[in-house]
Amino acid sequence: MRFRQVHLDFHTSELIDSIGTGFSKAQFQANLIKGHVDSITIFSKCHHGWAYHPSKANTTHPGLGFDLLSAMIEAAHEINVKVPIYISAGLDEKLARQHPDWLLRNSQDQTSWVVGFMAPGYHEFCFNSPYLEVLLKQIEETVTNYDGDGIFLDIVGERECYCQFCISELRSNGHDPRDKKAVKALGQKVYANYTTKVKELVHAIKPNYPIFHNGGHILRGRRDVALMNTHLELESLPTGGWGYDHFPLSARYAQTLGMEFLGMTGKFHTSWGEFGGYKHDNALRYEVALSLANGAKCSIGDQLHPSGRMDEATYELIGTAYAEVEQKEAWCTNVTNVADVALLSLEAVYKGEEQEGDEHSKVGKSDVGAVRMLLEGNILFDVVDLEADFMLYKVIILPDNVLINSELAAKLRPFLNQGGKLLATGKSGLNSSENQFALELGVAWRSPNPYQPDYFRPNFDLPNLRSGAYVFYGKGQKIDVVEGGLELGTREDPYFNRDIFTFSSHQHAPNRVGSTSPGMVESNQGIYIAWHIFEDYATKGSLILKETVLYALNRLLSTKTLVTNLPAQGVTTLQYQASEKRYINHLLYASPVKRGTDIEIIEDIIPLHNIEVTLRLQSEAKRVYLAPQGIDLDYVQNEQGLTYTIRSFECHQMVVIDI
Repeated sequence: MRFRQVHLDFHTSELIDSIGTGFSKAQFQANLIKGHVDSITIFSKCHHGWAYHPSKANTTHPGLGFDLLSAMIEAAHEINVKVPIYISAGLDEKLARQHPDWLLRNSQDQTSWVVGFMAPGYHEFCFNSPYLEVLLKQIEETVTNYDGDGIFLDIVGERECYCQFCISELRSNGHDPRDKKAVKALGQKVYANYTTKVKELVHAIKPNYPIFHNGGHILRGRRDVALMNTHLELESLPTGGWGYDHFPLSARYAQTLGMEFLGMTGKFHTSWGEFGGYKHDNALRYEVALSLANGAKCSIGDQLHPSGRMDEATYELIGTAYAEVEQKEAWCTNVTNVADVALLSLEAVYKGEEQEGDEHSKVGKSDVGAVRMLLEGNILFDVVDLEADFMLYKVIILPDNVLINSELAAKLRPFLNQGGKLLATGKSGLNSSENQFALELGVAWRSPNPYQPDYFRPNFDLPNLRSGAYVFYGKGQKIDVVEGGLELGTREDPYFNRDIFTFSSHQHAPNRVGSTSPGMVESNQGIYIAWHIFEDYATKGSLILKETVLYALNRLLSTKTLVTNLPAQGVTTLQYQASEKRYINHLLYASPVKRGTDIEIIEDIIPLHNIEVTLRLQSEAKRVYLAPQGIDLDYVQNEQGLTYTIRSFECHQMVVIDI
């Protein structure tokens, strides 16, 4: 995979004519060069359903008079730019008008996308209908006739469908369409059938041809779905609804899968489909650097004007970011992440299902809150699923609602026996069937706490807070301390929950002094915190929540691989490049702010000065230097570790440690 990719949308209505009349090979090439682009995903078929080349399997856009796809491939290959080819697999608006009976339908017999999402808009197809054969012919034609460098199939994934074809199959197999589990199982089967047929078709024509099926989010815990692709593209436009929390969470999981992957952002101020929208240069510089720091390659979304003429301002913008990436690639190829801590993703544990008795979304607020804390605390971490090798880590976090079954217990036991530690929060580890883990954490479960919110009074000093009873908004559990447990903090209940008959002041009732029970307990096996503290941080962001968790992690990590004074909005990772026998310490800093309605932007990037880093590595350093500058850094190496200081950096800096 190339490092500097562009994903070029071209969803163009039939009501627009003169398609591609402004296309110029020279202008196309000049902008790719200006943008330092080495791969561009171009289009065979758009969401409107039109082909942008002569086609027997589809219909060419009525406003197009030549083979635009072929012209772009020729122009790109001439300057050594790769060209994966895009096909809108799930949407085909012209065909939706002809075959509404092939459309995906929900349990209320409503079609997808056109209601509520991008309305007015497109209609999504069911791959259990005759549409699949139409799509496969379009894919076959494109792969056979065009010298592309891969195929990108969009708007796909496992769907719960109630169209006539799905209902008929459910009933013929003895299932009731009202049975959601049966509907979900059929959706999984339909999607697996689609990806299998695509792979067999494409690789029969061009073995090892790259294939990616884009569903917008790589579901943690579903390795079977991830491996239906030859590589991964993590669609994560911060201003497009994903926010700046999404990519680090997604990437820290994806890198554990051993697949090549890239981070996909966009040049847009908002999201896909925005003409005339541009983010600040600094935002794009930061976003591609964030990809590199997490072991990913880069992709930037753009949309071509119907004229076929590349937008020069866009490629000037992209060029500011990709010129820097081009200089850094040598230190970012074939790297593995170094991590002390593994966050066992709640989404992975439940494989995207809503947790019984909880209101979590598929994305998982607990995962988001945990990753935010780990980043702000400069903790080196991976996000893992149940198939990961736990023995690679010093601490495993069980966030908020990880119920331990026999499978998980069998993986945790050897981890603990070798000296590993657990940080468990909320309901994690408290389920009665495997309550031995709760006992080993020094606690016995009594009941859910009936009061919400309630209060936490730590028995320890915190670096940025004073002594007090701090409100915790997350769900809490009542526990007792048992033998081997050390109470690190107490819970205090309010006088009452707020309702129509019992309320005091503007929000919740104050703490009732003396109404205490254990709130945080340590044992030889780890630390337990009796609240859904990570979900609370994702929604409320209270400093006490982060300080409590980081205090716990610092106690559990007797030796941390990396210690730094990088501020909370910074990001640091440590990647290992085995082929070159070197570590690369990435440091980034930017402060996203909200503008408008829920749009996070980066504009100003403030330089940082005198950032100190201490690393505890297995090998002695032979050289420490800044990359790509090549400037040697002074360092001290002793029993405390390897210590160096970056005197100043802006946006992103790599420090290379040759061993």
